[in-house]
Amino acid sequence: MTGPTLALSLSNVSKSLGGPRAVDGVSLTVEPGERRAIIGPNGAGKTTLFSLISGEQLPSGGRIELFGRDITRLAPHRRAALGLARTYQITNLFPNLTALDNCILAVQALTPAKLHIHRALARYTDHFARAREVLDAVGLAAKAEEAVRTLSHGEQRQLEIALSLAGAPRLLLLDEPTAGLSPAESHLMTALLKKLDPAITLLVIEHDMDVAFELTNRITVLHYGRVVADGLAHEVKAN
Repeated sequence: MTGPTLALSLSNVSKSLGGPRAVDGVSLTVEPGERRAIIGPNGAGKTTLFSLISGEQLPSGGRIELFGRDITRLAPHRRAALGLARTYQITNLFPNLTALDNCILAVQALTPAKLHIHRALARYTDHFARAREVLDAVGLAAKAEEAVRTLSHGEQRQLEIALSLAGAPRLLLLDEPTAGLSPAESHLMTALLKKLDPAITLLVIEHDMDVAFELTNRITVLHYGRVVADGLAHEVKAN
């Protein structure tokens, strides 16, 4: 009798960028609904590891499985269709569009509607409903009609979370969600992330150790591309 399917499984995953391996034989498993932080110094390979999981880069070796399916060589959009979503350390939004329009585009991207270029977007009432739902989930319902460029940095980070939720992901990769935020904004972002649907599996890169330990229940430590510690948050904290 087999156990439940893992949300994510990495087996001896490596990536060489011409010099020392940026990711060097990383193996880890993540359970469905788990909250895990990936921590380590600059240059440890954290963002490269995320790029391998999301498909933006292909590994030099190893195997990656998403909910039991081998995705090692799948394109990013194929991984997204299987329930994988990602945010980035640097804000990546359409600044001249409204917050709502950004969300509608994110909703549309994972539906057949993205191919219907001659049909008015206003006819997709379900897209608008979903976009408003995710804006409300991150506390931006009142900012729906505002241009992204007028939002504060903290609000733009919240909007990125909304975009990542638009496709109802099963695994969410968060790259430095509190980067550039004030202590007050960081506290609000942490509270927001803690309220996400517990069915969503979270994998978080975070430099703020207070945020990492508050938000996640397991910690993986990378150094020079290798896993040097892995376990429950309190175990790693005491290591």
